[in-house]
Amino acid sequence: MFNIEEELKKLPDKPGVYIMKDKDDNILYVGKAIVLKNRVRQYFRKTNKTARIEKMVSLIDHFEYIVTDNEAEALILECNLIKKNMPKFNVLLKDDKTYPYIKIDVKSDYPNVFITRRIQNDGARYFGPYANAGAAKEMIDFIKERFKIRQCKKFKSNQRACLNYHIKKCLAPCMGYVSKDEYKKQIDEIIMLLEGKTKDIIKQIDSDIVKFAEMQEYEKAAELRDKKIAIERISEKQKVSNINERAIDVVGIAKNELSICIELFFVRNSKMVGREHYFFENSNSLTEKEVLSEFIKQYYINKLDLPSKIMLPHKIEDIEAIEEVLSNKVQRKIEFKIPQKGEKLRFIEMANNNAKITLENRTKEKEDIVLQLKEVLQLKNLPRKIECFDISNMAGEYMVAGMCVAKDGVINKKLGRKFKIKTVFTQDDPRCMEEVVARRLKHSIENPKGAFGNLPDLIFADGGITQIRAIKRAIKKYNIEIPVFGMVKDDKHNTKKLINENKNEIELPQNLMNFITNMQDEVHRVAIEYNRSLRNKDTTKSKLDSINGIGEKRKQELLKKFGSVEGIKKADILEITQVKGITEELAKKIKNKLL
Repeated sequence: MFNIEEELKKLPDKPGVYIMKDKDDNILYVGKAIVLKNRVRQYFRKTNKTARIEKMVSLIDHFEYIVTDNEAEALILECNLIKKNMPKFNVLLKDDKTYPYIKIDVKSDYPNVFITRRIQNDGARYFGPYANAGAAKEMIDFIKERFKIRQCKKFKSNQRACLNYHIKKCLAPCMGYVSKDEYKKQIDEIIMLLEGKTKDIIKQIDSDIVKFAEMQEYEKAAELRDKKIAIERISEKQKVSNINERAIDVVGIAKNELSICIELFFVRNSKMVGREHYFFENSNSLTEKEVLSEFIKQYYINKLDLPSKIMLPHKIEDIEAIEEVLSNKVQRKIEFKIPQKGEKLRFIEMANNNAKITLENRTKEKEDIVLQLKEVLQLKNLPRKIECFDISNMAGEYMVAGMCVAKDGVINKKLGRKFKIKTVFTQDDPRCMEEVVARRLKHSIENPKGAFGNLPDLIFADGGITQIRAIKRAIKKYNIEIPVFGMVKDDKHNTKKLINENKNEIELPQNLMNFITNMQDEVHRVAIEYNRSLRNKDTTKSKLDSINGIGEKRKQELLKKFGSVEGIKKADILEITQVKGITEELAKKIKNKLL
């Protein structure tokens, strides 16, 4: 038996990572501490806590901890454990998108330049990330247009040069027409271009133009002049600010009731080379600083391509420890800055503003539905997860139910479920509804990480007051609170309004009516299709499976040949005996059974 008070006394005065677990040994939260004894004890003392932490503490059954030598080690371990276990109460960076980089395999004798979405510790040079694949492709096209590097994916010696050599787009290293040093000079220029050192490239090109002009090689001089003009143009196209830093990341953040958005700007040598954004759902109980702190740790700790400076809108917890870990990792100084004035502050404001716009664009339609429902239905919490139930039967037989789910104002068909009624044997839709909802709620209460996920914030019933009361009875069994509303239909069986448990009818604006009608249509489809599939299956089963001598294999062969039970019934005995395994005697038995 784990005694929390006794275990708290055993905690060491050392840095480390603590792991909070529930009664089923599921990891609830992973945290880092400079002094484990002090940090872990805080959770179990009567101090001011956020609603999220209060909820987490109420679920803690036991905890574990891992002692480390220093705070930096604890930080790395914390990030790795969060990434591996995805604890419910940690802020989670779901990095499911990969942005394009430009890669140069500098270790090759004749390096190639290409787009990749995967950064490896392979000694190659990576540049980016780029805002999108189009931006990266534009740069690659420019490089291959203005620099005569190889364009083949796999380098090998050839007996003859390819077309790119003949149209003066490649120096044909495969034929030995260019030395490694000459080829490397081009690669060095490309690297300077990607690093933003265009002044150095242009200075070198000017020198070469003069040299070729003196040698009266005017064609080569003109070619270099065109390259210079093109480089100047693409350089100007990328400039975004007066920040004189070699490599910085600028972090912006915005928050609304539904989620938090973090926007990243990548600036390399005063040029914007790309941007990323990340969303954190179910975060309305978190502060911007909390989300920012967790994001910075999870995003940068395992990143290979690090800038020299990272500009933040707020100072975050553990900032010195994170600086130390990142600096040791790349063997150079990595700094976090919180600008207070000037151009750098304006850049932070620009990132914050873009985060706000990105968040608004992403959540506008969803936000309208969820926020309007909360207001119109006078709910305590945002109805981020809504479930709708419908019963279907055929004259009291084949009784089933369908469930439709909407998350953040969008119907998710993959989360829909179907139920076969198990405890009701006569046509009684309210009792069927009570059974189904009780079964559904039990899934989440017993296994919140299971297929049904968390409990719904709101339930709709495809029916009136009797269905609402049935659902409320199911909810009451588990001593929980979930608001329930019924869908009131007009004479044409179209939803016209909602009704609550007090029989009050609620008028809805058109956009909410459209949303609820879509939910009703979807749950109706799920229930009807399941009912129909059971009837079809039962028809086949009741007619063929009851015949001695007809197993699953012969049944399938019969249905394959005649298409249905009705087709078998219309066939004569001779036709039936043509099916593999069917004798004349068995064919007669089938005919007699189907008459």
